[in-house]
Amino acid sequence: MIPKRKVYSLQCLAVYSLLFFLTLYAIRYTLYAVCYAQGQNAQESDQQIMDFSLASFGEKGKKAWDLSGKSADIFQDVIKLKDVIGNLYGKEEDVKLTADKGDFDKTQGKIHLEDNVIITTSTGAKLTTDSLDWDRKNQLVTTKDAVNIERGNMVTTASGAHGEPDLKKVSLQKDVTVNINPVADEKSQEPAVKKKIVITCDGPLQIDYEKNVATFNNNVKVDTQDALIDSDIMDVYFGKSTKDASGLKKADSDVGSALGGSTMGSKIDKIIARGNVKITRGENVSYSDEATYNALDKKIILSGKPKLIIYSGEDINASFGN
Repeated sequence: MIPKRKVYSLQCLAVYSLLFFLTLYAIRYTLYAVCYAQGQNAQESDQQIMDFSLASFGEKGKKAWDLSGKSADIFQDVIKLKDVIGNLYGKEEDVKLTADKGDFDKTQGKIHLEDNVIITTSTGAKLTTDSLDWDRKNQLVTTKDAVNIERGNMVTTASGAHGEPDLKKVSLQKDVTVNINPVADEKSQEPAVKKKIVITCDGPLQIDYEKNVATFNNNVKVDTQDALIDSDIMDVYFGKSTKDASGLKKADSDVGSALGGSTMGSKIDKIIARGNVKITRGENVSYSDEATYNALDKKIILSGKPKLIIYSGEDINASFGN
């Protein structure tokens, strides 16, 4: 019969031996994993370059675009950049894109930007978002994230957007809010804040600065401080811009100057609200299928049943539709 003390010693020895072999196995596995990861990185990343730059030239040797980064990890199909700066050189204006990091797809020529993404144009438009895909060949930028666009005195926010890099044609997908902050008129006694206009819609919102029109879709609401307008769809048409020596158009009206941009004129020519139109002004409420505001004769025409006439003591009249 084996003494209890000896049995206990053998058990302890067995436990210590097991722990020893497990420790060796863990160390060996860890070293293998580190070496494997280093081997993979060395295999995937061909090289790393500091102050990376890439450019493309068009007709007559004119630079079409360029892309640079403070550092670049070059892989087989992708170049991973940090502190990205991209430039597009157009006939009428230039576009600059910046981001904290980005991936350049060498096979497709597309660029994915992330973190603090900013687009600025030489005419003053600015877009900010968290991520952006830049398709150079098709001249298209897209994002699913929240976007903020500043142009003139108009600030637009939405969720998701796609459009041209120069922001002349942009479609904002949903949850759209447009804040119009007109410049204070020294001759006016009314504070500029009271002239602020807010337009919201479920989306999408299409803006075409070349055709001078913005189309708001689905559950459109306009707050002009002294009047509320609701409709399903709203088209806002602008006059063409005439610039002064500074390159900016002198304000024709508070609303017009706020909505104006470098290409789109600062004067509103016409507003057409369509579908379930409701206009609330104080205690007066009107309903119609369509409402058209013409800036030339400063009239609101309500059409569709019922047809109503609303006379305003200010500079807006209403008349029967045809």
